Amino acid sequence: MHSEYETAETLDVKGLSCPMPIVKTKQAIDDLEAGSILEVVATDSGSMSDIQGWADGTSGVELLDQIEDDDLYVHYVKKTE
Repeated sequence: MHSEYETAETLDVKGLSCPMPIVKTKQAIDDLEAGSILEVVATDSGSMSDIQGWADGTSGVELLDQIEDDDLYVHYVKKTE
């Protein structure tokens, strides 16, 4: 899947259900430098609202975009600080 974002890392959480996509996303974001973008690829439809809610309630991260493509849910999260 091609995106307009230059991602530092792609996190594959396909097959995992709540809360694991959020747990793995947080761990991966913590390892990145400020300004980096993480691409998260999930199969859990709940990840759309879960990652949105997590990003909205978490300082230092910004949800740039979410794309639903068939059975895949792709999220672009930027580490801002």
